[in-house]
Amino acid sequence: MSGPDLDVLRLGDADGVLSRALAGLLQGYGLTLRHVSGDIPGSYWGEAEAGLVGGDLFVRADTPLHSALHEACHFICADDARRAALHTDSGGDELEECGVCYLQVLLATALPGVGRDRLFADMDTWGYSFRLGSARAWFESDADDAHAWLVAHGVIDTAGAPTGRCATGHG
Repeated sequence: MSGPDLDVLRLGDADGVLSRALAGLLQGYGLTLRHVSGDIPGSYWGEAEAGLVGGDLFVRADTPLHSALHEACHFICADDARRAALHTDSGGDELEECGVCYLQVLLATALPGVGRDRLFADMDTWGYSFRLGSARAWFESDADDAHAWLVAHGVIDTAGAPTGRCATGHG
């Protein structure tokens, strides 16, 4: 499924512009982007996949952007207790996972040269699995529950714009 031969946007692309923009975006959520050159601490999938340990998101230049966004959104969507103790496996339920996928699409629009279309393509290339067959079809036709979850937890407003805040009100 994953590998360096897949044509997906990586954090080392665009001479670091993308990585700097992502770092700035995530800083607003209390998450620090940390670049490493070897094994990625806290990586659930290994290889070049992003890793999450507490408030640190670990990446390399070959880390796919969608992976970094996905793990960052796990941090944003976790409740306070899980957020403080995050290490490798973020936990959460299936609906929260849908919220994570939905939010990563929204956050992609805040990054230069990315946007929804590119993220949808990268998610499909990497092998995200959705009932309707593609990330776009899921997002546009089958993600009302994810949208509602994010609104209920204060992560996005009713119009679907990110609030810049981490999830609240779990439990």
